[in-house]
This record gives sequence, C-alpha cells and structure tokens, in this order.
Amino acid sequence: MEKWKNGIAKLTVPTPFAVGDVHCYLIKGDRLTLVDAGVKTDEAWEALQVQLAELKLTPEDIEQVILTHHHPDHVGLLHYLPKTIEVYAHPLNERWLKRTESFSAEHDDFYLRLYQQFGVPREYLAPTINEMKKNLRYSSECSLAGYLLENDVPSGLEGWRVLETHGHAQGHIALWREEDGILIGGDVLLAHISPNPILEPPYPGETERPKPQLQYNQTLKKLQEYPISLVYAGHGQDFTGTGPLIDNRLSRQHDRAMKVKSMVEEEPKTAFEICQSLFPTVYQKELNLTISETAAQLDYLMSLEEIAVVEEGPSLLYVAK
Repeated sequence: MEKWKNGIAKLTVPTPFAVGDVHCYLIKGDRLTLVDAGVKTDEAWEALQVQLAELKLTPEDIEQVILTHHHPDHVGLLHYLPKTIEVYAHPLNERWLKRTESFSAEHDDFYLRLYQQFGVPREYLAPTINEMKKNLRYSSECSLAGYLLENDVPSGLEGWRVLETHGHAQGHIALWREEDGILIGGDVLLAHISPNPILEPPYPGETERPKPQLQYNQTLKKLQEYPISLVYAGHGQDFTGTGPLIDNRLSRQHDRAMKVKSMVEEEPKTAFEICQSLFPTVYQKELNLTISETAAQLDYLMSLEEIAVVEEGPSLLYVAK
C-alpha cells in the first residue's frame, strides 16, 4: 500500500456496491484525522486494520473523523471504530446519521410522493424505497461532535479548510490545503465517472426539494476558482488537471439534457418514461439512481426554461417550450 505522502495516507477498503473500492484518508496534524470511514462490513474493517498496522497504527490512534458526506460507503466503519473518536461533518448529514423514526417516516413519504409525481408505476414504489433503506445496513448511526461549514479550519488541521461542495449529497464537503493545492474531495470529483446527483428530501423546515444537479454545477464552477494541484478522490485514482475535467463534465451534462429535451419534443412524457428511454437496461434494477439522474436533467432544463411541466392527474408531464 501507499505510505505517507504529503502528510496523507490513503486507505482503500472494499464495498459491496457497483462503484467498487472506496478510499479513506489519514491526515497527519495536531490530531490524527481520518477522512471518511468506509462501509460497514467485516471485510472493510479487516482491510482498514491491516493498512493501519502497516503504518504502525491502530484504530485507537485515530483522534477524529471528518465525513465528506453521509452515504453508507463513506460512514459505515464508524460502527467498528472506538466510540470515543469525535466525528465532524456538515450539519445536513446529522439526520442521516441519527435516523430518527420521524425522519425515516419523512424519508419514505417524500420518495413515495415524488415517485408518484414522476409517474413511477405503483408496483415499483415499495420495492424501490425498501431497497434504498436496505442499503442503510452498510451505514452507521452516530452523533456528530461538531459541524463543519464553508471556510472552517477543522480542529487540529491547521492549513486545511472546508469547502462546501453540495450536489452529489446535500451535506457534501471537501478539504482543501492552500499551501500545496491538495483537495481531499470525497465524491465531488472522480476521474472516471461523474457522481450521481442524488435526490434528497427537503431541508429541515423546508417544503421544496433541493435541485442537486443545479447545485453540483455550481460546485464545479466554484472549484474552477481554486488552484487545485491534486485531487485525492473517494473512488478511483488520484488526479490532476481539474480544469479540463470540469469543463468536460459541464459540457457532457448539457448535452445529456438536450437529448432529454429532444425526447419531450416528440410528445410530453413523465420522468419515468424518460428514465426508461435513458436507462433501458438498468432502470428496473437501479430505479433510485436512474430516476435521480433523470430528474437532474429535467431540473436543469427547467432552469434554462427549455421545458415546462403540466399536471396530468397525480403525475407531472414534461413538455418542450
């Protein structure tokens, strides 16, 4: 395994998900910090301990954990780590980590109503929502010791600061070190794939759902303003050259959206019908991810006023302007 480099050590653990392995990062500082915490499986826990031992460390040596976001493959090993370790993240992760009964009910109700608006047939509703909840078995429940917001310097990590990088998840953050331009990015930028802008319930106290694709595009434009020299990503390889990568991602997303517009120029369609056309071989198996990707393009087209929406019974129909 790769040893310390730039005061950072990469720890790679397996996941049961299609995305494959996930990377966690140790940062040497006044407090030994683990950024992200893998997935809750015995295999991942074993892999983490072996790699820590190669660095002559144990889990007890870790003094704090910083989470880039709440997805199970980034938080699950908190279940195994000593409970005395302090955990920090953006406040919007709290509801996913505490998972109260009221949030669980709100979660199910949100997706049920939204999927009905998207025209998802009744027989898909319960299995899709249950599958989403089933994935939470790889997550972990915990309380945060404190919150991290834009420009915060995490305790014990002088020289690092927090960048809010919402889109892939509502509470997504990255850590940036100005001195050498290194970004520990979680899933905000990956070399080999574009992160899925996943639908989430409204913020606490709000009624309107976030528009993750619009947020993600803003995040990408924001990152273009930073002199990033190297990205340590949550999945895949480390990489440089973020400027061209971001330009490519924004361009390709626009092209995908225009393809969706052409679909509704032929005749008005529901989000589910568009999803079927975009992902004919996988929409049944991965409906929550493919409907998120479909909604992303529709939100983007709505923001450009390229399409409009009309109500057709309980469903929404999208039409070209």
